[in-house]
Amino acid sequence: MPYYPDRINEHFLNPRNVGEAREANAVGQAGSLTCGAILRLSLKIDARQQRITEAKFKTVGCGVLIASASVLTETIQEMAISRAATLGESAITDWFEDLPPDKKHCPALCREALLAALMNYHNAKREEWAGDEALICTCFCVSEKTIEQVIEARSLHTIEQVTRACHAGGGCQSCHPLIMDILDDYWRTVEAQSMHLETGKS
Repeated sequence: MPYYPDRINEHFLNPRNVGEAREANAVGQAGSLTCGAILRLSLKIDARQQRITEAKFKTVGCGVLIASASVLTETIQEMAISRAATLGESAITDWFEDLPPDKKHCPALCREALLAALMNYHNAKREEWAGDEALICTCFCVSEKTIEQVIEARSLHTIEQVTRACHAGGGCQSCHPLIMDILDDYWRTVEAQSMHLETGKS
């Protein structure tokens, strides 16, 4: 009798995409203090198409983690990074017939490693940015100055409004906290200037 259900065994005994992606430009790791498992995910991302062209993994972990990483790497091959960033654990758990209750953390580790890899990619893109202004949205190459300009010109208050105006934040969404900081800074400055003018009048 097999130790795991058939669908888990299929990927545990014959895992796909084991190893290191060629010319990987995104790497993420995740680990569990509970079981001591470690997962490393490497991706090759096409910068022009913003698409994952290769995904591979290495792990020291149980059969369920191996199977989960195998399913994840198959799932995200040729996937847009904006879509990959929104994948939930269900992308893995729904594929398995019956995930053992004590192995629920395995799909969670896979998702954590994927998000870490995407963050690694975007951080590297920001460092490579050749423009004079800080790059905020690496998916659409939108600078901090451009975002500030559209906020001022259109009196924008939300991330969704900024995205509609200049596409920033419309991809993987990892830049949303930065966009929110820019919005907060702008409106704090406006409020301070307004209070200064009111004080001057009195």
